[in-house]
Parts: sequence; structure tokens; C-alpha cells
Amino acid sequence: MDALLFESIDRFVAGCSTPAVVREVERGQGAAALWSEVEASGYAELLVDEAAGGAGLGLPEAFALWLACGLHALPVPLAQTAWVRAVLPLAGLGAPRGPLTLATQCSRDAQGAWRCQNLPFGLVSDWVLVSDAQGAALLPVAAGERQPNGVFGSLQAHIHWPAQAAGALPLPGPIDLLHAGALMTATLMAGAMQRVLEATLAFANDRAQFGKAIGKFQAVQQQLSVMAEQVFAARMAAQIGCSGDGIAPHPLRAAVAKARASEAAEKVVAIAHAVHGAIGVTAEYDLQLLTRRLQEWRADFGSQGYWNAQLGQALVAATQPTLPYMLDELLP
Repeated sequence: MDALLFESIDRFVAGCSTPAVVREVERGQGAAALWSEVEASGYAELLVDEAAGGAGLGLPEAFALWLACGLHALPVPLAQTAWVRAVLPLAGLGAPRGPLTLATQCSRDAQGAWRCQNLPFGLVSDWVLVSDAQGAALLPVAAGERQPNGVFGSLQAHIHWPAQAAGALPLPGPIDLLHAGALMTATLMAGAMQRVLEATLAFANDRAQFGKAIGKFQAVQQQLSVMAEQVFAARMAAQIGCSGDGIAPHPLRAAVAKARASEAAEKVVAIAHAVHGAIGVTAEYDLQLLTRRLQEWRADFGSQGYWNAQLGQALVAATQPTLPYMLDELLP
């Protein structure tokens, strides 16, 4: 990862995605102002080809962007928008302004009406990229019926579009949104888990019990060690997933990244709340801004169970089903 690029992005995202801003967006306010700031930064054009006015960067640089978004629980879809805006010109379509997201839990009926369930960032997006075996389309949220999913603080939404929705932009052929969404979400999770680890270490060093910091107790140290192992394994898997040229993720690397991140998140969240105790779940404390999102992201674009099954099937179907063969496929 380009350290200078990450520092620049991280500094920007940290400045605009403060805990107060995240809470405001979760309450249904402030997303438009935040997005205007994000749009003005130019980071949404990071992956767009230079000929189309972007920076022309690829997945290794996207890793820096997505990691920073996860680190600070950015409550608007900058990660998704950057990728979708890079994909649309490849399909001969200009990218519209406004935040965009992508969906895999969607279906289309015989009349052409689309329905998406638990759409990531659905409450704060203007456009949704959908795809099935018959083709893909970019759908304006304003032309559909949007409902929150009912989970406290969630930015997900259920959206239903009628057939021939006004303003819909058809794309030629289907697009692999599942692997892209899985890799993107895995990297967001890696960033969020890193911040959870930092917060938990700080709390363990500050919180005193029986005359000394709880981080000095061996039992707590062992749990923190497990947490650190899980966090850095998830980050490494996400960075491997973001290796290679272009913006299309390698399917097996994306599968490993999402499976490993979802598995790690379960342990990281549990340990973080065990160390923090009751204060960690209070609305006034910042930890839950990250751990709630991690629990939600675990299921987005496939759980670890789904992706582990896909990896197992790939191994069984391989002409040389050996560990060296799988490593050749997974490592850049």
C-alpha cells in the first residue's frame, strides 16, 4: 500500500467522518452535507480511467481508500461509489453525480421490476447498481420505494422499483457485483477492526481495577493478543484480495478476503465488548459505532460460511487440488 496515499485519504476521512457526524447521519440527517465534502475531495474518481477524468488507479490503491473508510466508519458509500464510477465507463455509460452503491440481494420479476433487500448504504445512496443473469442496470433511488430495515443505526434499506422505472440506465450484459462487493466489504471490515483494536488497547491501559490497569492482567493480555492476530490476518487477506491489475477482483482472493474478515469480526467484536464491559454497548460510547457495522458487514455479500464453501468447491474442482496450486491462485 502506498503510505503517502493512505495518509492523505486517512487524514481526510478522519476529518469529515467524526463520531458526531456518524451519529448525525445514522439519525437521518447530515448525509447530503457530508457527501458534498466527499465529492469535493476527488477521491470518488480515484479508480476512474484517466481518459474519463479520473486518477486511473487500481485495486492496490483502492485498498488504501476502502481501509480508511472502514477505519472511520464513513457513513456514506465512498468505497462503493469509487468502484462503480470506474466500472460504468467500461460499459459505455457516464457515471452520474451523487453517491452510488451496489446490490447482490436483489431480484427481478417477469415484468422487469427490481427488488433489493438489505441494500448496503441504501438509506444514503442516490443510485444503485444491480445485476442478474439477464443484464445490469443503474437505478435511481428516487424512482423506487425505499424503506429502512428497522435495525438501530443501520444505513441499509429495502428498495423496490416498478417495471420501467423512470431514469433507469440499462447496461449491456451482467456485472460481477458479488466478488467486488465482498472484497470491498472485507477491506472496510479490516479498517473497522483495526480501529476497534486501537480503542480496546487504549481502554485496557486506561481502565484500572484492583490498583492497576486491566491491560496488565495476563487473562486480558491473552484476549488482546487473540484480537490483534485476528485483525492483522483480516487486513492481510484484504490486501492480498486487492492485489493485481485493474479494478476487477480475483474471485478466489476476494472469497478468501471476505471469509477471513467475517470470521475475524466475530471474535474481534466479542473480545472488544468483553474487555470494555457494559460501557461498550452504550449509545454515548464510540465503540458500538464500529462493532454494529462489523456485525452487519459480516453478512453483506456473503458470510464466511458461503465463501468457505465456494473455496472448497474450487479446490475440489481444481485439476491439481493441492496446497501449492491454491497458493499459486491466491497469491499475486
